[in-house]
Amino acid sequence: MATVLQLREELAKRSNVDVACPLCTGIFVRISAEAAEEERRAGKKSVTPYWRVISSEGRLNPKFPCGVAGQRRMLSGEGHKILRATGKNAPTIADFQSALVRF
Repeated sequence: MATVLQLREELAKRSNVDVACPLCTGIFVRISAEAAEEERRAGKKSVTPYWRVISSEGRLNPKFPCGVAGQRRMLSGEGHKILRATGKNAPTIADFQSALVRF
């Protein structure tokens, strides 16, 4: 699992620049998610695990093609505990920090 911020930091590091654009990074994460879902619908068994990308606060992404419900289902299936949404915020993953990838 990785946060969008982690992805931005790793992209910047690998590109030898100070920062990666938050807007562009978010757009490309979503494009990757949509491409993965197209592959899944076409019958491909192994796709890019976009559902493992979360916000820096551990929130699920309502803009993913599977929506919050689909992301919740996939992450729960991988053993993650999903906490209820609070107010207008998306649900969060319990203890998500311990599941984050280390680049």
